[in-house]
Amino acid sequence: MRSIEVTKIIEAVKALCMQANYDLPVDIFNEIQAGKSKEISPVGKAILGDICDNAKLAHDEKMPICQDTGTAVVFVKIGQEVHIEGGLLKDAINEGVRQGYIEGYLRKSIVENPLYRKNTGDNTPAIIHYDIVEGDQLEIMVCPKGGGSENMSRVYMLKPSQGIEGVKAAVMETVELAGPNACLPMVVGIGIGGNFEMSTLLAKKALTREVGSYNSDERMRELEKELFEMINKTGIGPQGLGGKVTALAVHIEDYPCHIASMPLAINIGCHVNRHKSVRL
Repeated sequence: MRSIEVTKIIEAVKALCMQANYDLPVDIFNEIQAGKSKEISPVGKAILGDICDNAKLAHDEKMPICQDTGTAVVFVKIGQEVHIEGGLLKDAINEGVRQGYIEGYLRKSIVENPLYRKNTGDNTPAIIHYDIVEGDQLEIMVCPKGGGSENMSRVYMLKPSQGIEGVKAAVMETVELAGPNACLPMVVGIGIGGNFEMSTLLAKKALTREVGSYNSDERMRELEKELFEMINKTGIGPQGLGGKVTALAVHIEDYPCHIASMPLAINIGCHVNRHKSVRL
């Protein structure tokens, strides 16, 4: 059994909140850079250049990449041989978020009640997902998720008979309805299977994958490639102003499901698609 003090967790989460909001992931930055050579629209090409310049400035000046510093979504992999000392893991994560958003001068976007909407003042509570794994380590990933792209996401409870074509139609409907509102170019996270809530979690996890990676199932991998091509043929383009580079990646995660169901969730990630992780 290995013990980890909550103070270490607080400091780690605090740092991750700031780093994730200041530093565009390298895979995203490289894909946007590559997109400049692929883009045929002069406006689209200029937008991609501006995005890269903005990312460099945010990194150098330690400023947020985007004014919407998001909901703090946190994925936790906790080894079954880990013991947390000094308090609750949930409280430590929220304290790290609180300190990170206050000390990092990050916008506080969380309201305490969805109907009455009083701001909590420190961007807590975080949305935390736990996964118990083997070993004696604790891995924490902070994924600030902006409201604009999140609002463009959708869940479908498809009939099994709708099959692959039903999935394609739903994904394309979501992308086209999103239009410019998801701050393109986008990363598309897709969750297929499980049940209602599992599909959405799969879609969210899909956004954390490295751009250029593929599902281990060859059938799903081919679907990822096909949807990627379909989305980039829409002509929506960077920031919705036309062009070839509408999506940076399409990632699918799947899970077994009930014979009567085919849940499908599409979680749209904007061009920053922030996430940073640490292992303690």
